[in-house]
Amino acid sequence: MNKLLHCAVLFLFLFTFSNLANCQKEEPQQLVHILEILEKRYEVKFSFETKTILNIELYPLSEDLSLEAALDKLKTITNLNFEVLSKRFIAITPSDKIVHLLEEVVVNNYLSRGISKTNNGTITIDANAFDILPGLIEPDVLQIVQNLPGVTSVDERISNINVRGGTNDQNLILYEGIRMYQSGHFFGLISAFNPYLSDDIRISKNGTSALYGDGVSSTISIKNMDIIDNKFRAGLGTNLLNVDGFAKIPIGKKTELQLSARRSFTDIIVSETYDAYFDRIFRDSELNTANDVNTLLALDERFLFYDLNAKFLYDINDTSRLRISLLNIYNNLDYNQTFVNSDNSIQETRSALNQVSYGASATYSKTFNNDINTSAQLYYSNYDLDAENNDIINNQLLTQENKVEDYGLRFDVKKTLDNDTEVRGGYQFNEVGVTNFEDVSNPNFTSLVKEIVRTHAIFGETERYSKSRNTYIRLGARISYFEKLKELILEPRFAFNQKISDYIRLEVLGELKSQTISQVIDLQQDFFGIEKRRWQLSNLENVPLVKSQQISLGFSYNQNNLLISLEGYYKNVEGITAQSQGFQNQFQFVNDIGSYTVTGLDFLINKRFNNFSTWLSYTFSNNDYTFDVINEGSSFPNSVDLTHIANASLTYSLKNFKIGLGVNWHSGRAYTKPLEMQNNSNSAIEYQNPNSSRLPDYFRADLSAIYKFQISKGINAEAGASVWNMFNQNNIINRYYTLDTDNNIVEIDNKSLKFTPNLSFRVNF
Repeated sequence: MNKLLHCAVLFLFLFTFSNLANCQKEEPQQLVHILEILEKRYEVKFSFETKTILNIELYPLSEDLSLEAALDKLKTITNLNFEVLSKRFIAITPSDKIVHLLEEVVVNNYLSRGISKTNNGTITIDANAFDILPGLIEPDVLQIVQNLPGVTSVDERISNINVRGGTNDQNLILYEGIRMYQSGHFFGLISAFNPYLSDDIRISKNGTSALYGDGVSSTISIKNMDIIDNKFRAGLGTNLLNVDGFAKIPIGKKTELQLSARRSFTDIIVSETYDAYFDRIFRDSELNTANDVNTLLALDERFLFYDLNAKFLYDINDTSRLRISLLNIYNNLDYNQTFVNSDNSIQETRSALNQVSYGASATYSKTFNNDINTSAQLYYSNYDLDAENNDIINNQLLTQENKVEDYGLRFDVKKTLDNDTEVRGGYQFNEVGVTNFEDVSNPNFTSLVKEIVRTHAIFGETERYSKSRNTYIRLGARISYFEKLKELILEPRFAFNQKISDYIRLEVLGELKSQTISQVIDLQQDFFGIEKRRWQLSNLENVPLVKSQQISLGFSYNQNNLLISLEGYYKNVEGITAQSQGFQNQFQFVNDIGSYTVTGLDFLINKRFNNFSTWLSYTFSNNDYTFDVINEGSSFPNSVDLTHIANASLTYSLKNFKIGLGVNWHSGRAYTKPLEMQNNSNSAIEYQNPNSSRLPDYFRADLSAIYKFQISKGINAEAGASVWNMFNQNNIINRYYTLDTDNNIVEIDNKSLKFTPNLSFRVNF
C-alpha cells in the first residue's frame, strides 16, 4: 500500500509538471484579471465579493472604450450590476440585487485566490473560489487560517490555533451563529467543518466588530451559502481518510435545502495517511506509555469520525427571510490492550473516548423601507467529551466527562443612512453551563461540578466613508453584564483605514474584549493524554473573567500585483489561570492568576506575475507571562511563545493545473529543563527557571497539486495529491519530563506529523 501510494502521488506531480510546459494561446481571461487592467487604465477601484465574479471569462476589452462604454459592455457580457458609487469607486453586484457595500475589499488574492482583506481589517475566505496552498488539496478552513501572518499552531493541530500568542480557547469560532466548542476531527488534525458549502468565512485578529463578544484573541465566523438562486449543485469526494458529499437542492422558487456529510473509513481501511495521523496523536498518550515497560500481547483499535450539516432557506417574501441550520460532529475511539506486566501477570484494559457536538440556529430577518434591516436569532450549542478506562484485572473503572451547553439569542438592527454611512446595534443574551464529572472505582471517588453564567449585552457601532472614499472608520462599543460575576464591562472597538496614495494605505485597529469560558488542564493524563483540555467557566473564586486590550498599526503597499504589508501590535490578556496554560514543569499543579503581554510585528510580501504567485510572511513577537505568585511575580516566556515565524510559498496555475510548494520555519518553543544535578531519590523533579530553554528550530516543507477536468457536460472532476512534511523532518514540538519507577528522570519529546501523503478525488455536478 505504501509503495503504491508513493507512486500515485509521484505520478500526479510529474503529470502536472509535464503540462506546465504547454504554451498558452490567445483565449478568454478571468474577469478578475480584466478588472485589474481596467483599474489601472481608468484609475478606478472595483469593489466586489470574490464569489460574484468567480469563473466568469471574457476577452480583453478594447483600449479605445471610454469607462462608461466599458462598464456597459461588462454589464451585457456578465449580467452583473456595475454601480458607480463615486468618481473612483464602482460596486459589482449580482443582477438580482443592488447593494451599497460599506465593507470594501482593499486586497484581493491576499495569499491566494479566494483570500481577501477588507478595509475594516477582516480577512475573508471564499472556499468556492479558493485556489491552492501548499500541503492542502481541500479548502480546510482552519488550515488556511494558519497561513495568515500572526496565526500558527504550536503543535500543528487545528484545534490549537494560536493567534498572536493566545491559546486556542481564546478564539471565538462561530458556525452559522452557533458558538463551537469542538473544531477538529482526529483530535485536532482535521477541521470539523465541511468546506464545500461554506460561502462566507471571516477572520478578525483585532478591531473586531462590536456585534461579537468573547474570543479575546480572534473571531472566526463561518457561514454557508445564504442566497437562493434556484440552481442545483452537488458533489462527492474522497481522500485517504474519509468520503464526503454535499447537495444544494432547490425545493421551490422560495425555498432551498443544503446538505453535507462526511465520514471516515479509518475503522475499515488503514492508509499511510491514517498511520501518520494516528502515530502523531497517540504516540505519547497514556494508551501507549504502558508499552514502554510492558510487553504488548494484543491490540484492538477502532477510530471513526463524521459530521453532518443541514441548512434550510426560505424567502418568505421580498423583505423577509428565514434560515435554519443544524450541525453534528462526532469522534469515537475504542482502544483495547492486553499486555504482560513487569511481574509477568497479564493485564487488560478497555478504553473508549467520545467527542460529540450538536448545534442549531434559526434566524429571521426583515427589511423595512429598503434602508432598515432587522434580524433575530436563536441558537443552541452542545459539546460533550466522555472517556472510560476499564482496567479489568485490577477491577478499576475510570469515567470522565466534560460537557458544555450554550443557549443564546440576539436581535440586530441596521440602518443605511446613505452610500457613505451605516449604523447598527442590538442585544444579545447567552446562558452557558459547564459540567465536569469524574468517577473512579477501587478506591471510590466521585466529583461533579456544574456552573452556569448568564450574560446580557447591548452593542452598537457606525461605519462611515469620507466623500472621496479614501477614509474609512468604524466606531463601536459593547456593554456586557455578567450575572453570576456581578460585573459590568464596557468594550470599545475601532477600525480606521486611510488611503494615503493610490498604492499606500494606513490601518489602525483597536479593541477591548472579554470572555467567561476557558480551558483548563488538570493532569497530564486527562482523557488518556489525548484530549487533555476541559472547558470551565469564570467564577468569583479562582477563575476570573479573562480580559484583553489590543492595538495595532499597519501600512500596506499594493501595486502591479505586488503587496507589501507591515503591521505592529501590542496585546495584553489578563485573568488567565496557571492551569489553563498547560504547564508541564514546577507549576503543573499550581493554582495562580496572571497575564501575558505580546508585542509583535507581522510582515507579508506577495508578488503575482503571469501564472505564478509567491509570498513570504514573517512574524517577530515577544510573549511573556506575569503571575501573581509563581516565579515570585517575575515575567518569563509564554509556553506558546515562538519568537520568529517565517513561511514562504510558490504556486503556479495553468488552465486546469495548480501546484504549490511551501516551507514553514519557526524558532523553538520554550520549555523547562530539570536541574543538572539531582538526587534520584527525590520523588519530585527539581526544575531550572521556568521556560528558560528552547527546543530546536522547526522546519517543514509541503507540496500539493490539483488537476481539474470535465467528465461530461455539467460534470466536472478534480484530482489532488499532497505531501505534508515532504522531507520527513523530525520536528520536536513539545518537551517535558517525568519520573520512572526508579525515580529516574525521563525526557519525553512530542514530535510533529511525519511524512504524510494524501490523495483526493472529487466529482461536482
